[in-house]
Amino acid sequence: MDKAVLAYSGGVDTSVAIRWLREKYNLDIITLTVDIGNVANMEAIKQKALNVGAIKAIVIDARKPFVNSFVFPALQANAMYEGQYPLATALGRPLIAQLMVDTAKKEGATIIAHGCTGKGNDQVRLDVCTAALAPELKVIAPAREWGMTREQTIAYAQKYNIPIPITASSPYSIDENLWGRSAECGVLENPWNEPPEDAFEWTKPPAETPDKADYVEIGFDKGIPISLNGKKLDGVALIQKIHDLAAMHGVGRIDHVENRLVGIKSREIYEAPAAVVLLQSHLALEGLVMTKDQLRFKDKVAVEYSDLAYNGLWFSSLRQDLAAYVESSQRYVTGTVRVKLYKGTCQVVGRKSPYSLYDFSLATYDKDDVFDQSASPGFIHLWGLPVRTQARIQQINK
Repeated sequence: MDKAVLAYSGGVDTSVAIRWLREKYNLDIITLTVDIGNVANMEAIKQKALNVGAIKAIVIDARKPFVNSFVFPALQANAMYEGQYPLATALGRPLIAQLMVDTAKKEGATIIAHGCTGKGNDQVRLDVCTAALAPELKVIAPAREWGMTREQTIAYAQKYNIPIPITASSPYSIDENLWGRSAECGVLENPWNEPPEDAFEWTKPPAETPDKADYVEIGFDKGIPISLNGKKLDGVALIQKIHDLAAMHGVGRIDHVENRLVGIKSREIYEAPAAVVLLQSHLALEGLVMTKDQLRFKDKVAVEYSDLAYNGLWFSSLRQDLAAYVESSQRYVTGTVRVKLYKGTCQVVGRKSPYSLYDFSLATYDKDDVFDQSASPGFIHLWGLPVRTQARIQQINK
């Protein structure tokens, strides 16, 4: 009997997929659960997979490689899809695909399976990443094939006594990891509806947050956050501590109507407390140590980099090329950023760096000013020369 490695979250679709794949394709199912900050009880989810019918259940704690090899490179790039989404789910998928391929090779499986639907982005990410890493493996996505609605899938699970974490009365589809949480489906599918409070799990409503602001200082080394309030921390611990504090202040709620790769618009509710704080902090530090031209070109790179990550092209040569530029751009992005967290807002209120391009003697209007204002008329004369020449010859404003 052929074997398939199924990316297993323990949710509705992947739990149903274990039985469905056995019935439809006569496959032995090996489940792979990857913890990137989204698995509360590894042993429980492993046992659940075995109870549902998997012949083997593998669990991997991949939080550190997720942060170090996917989240932090994306942070250095300031990657936010359409300027809003910090790409939490999108960054997790290439790592999951990589581990699925590794597991398939180790276990002698010829098939990769996942629970993605035919309308979402994740199917593209997992399929394309698998193709980039192991084009010989076949990919099966049961939810693209079985034709069941959300309610029918839940009914299927109930018919075969497959335990599921949601009910038809609360049909949010949830994905989460260290970098963020997403919610969709149900009442959220109408973009006119204000997200109900039960769509949020991590962040407090701003009205219920503390009345006193908290200030945090985040230390960076070459674009990588390495310390919080002067204490050095590894990436996982640093993200978690910022997450807890920012979430308590209601920071990180994102309501985004985004353009999916498959051509439809989708309303997504995100919670990304740590991502919002770290991205704003990183941008502020870059603004201190990089030139105007560097910053403007980096903005263009960030858009392209974000699109590649969102569209499942993490392992493409272009993304790797851009990553080389991003790494080079971070040579002097070292310093400390002070952030104020208050009532759902994150505000950068201070920044410093040994490589700061901010020169007080040039910027001040006080007695220490060394800027030569007498040079300005000549500069303005040359700067405005093309405009004056065109106005004189073409008379474009007459």
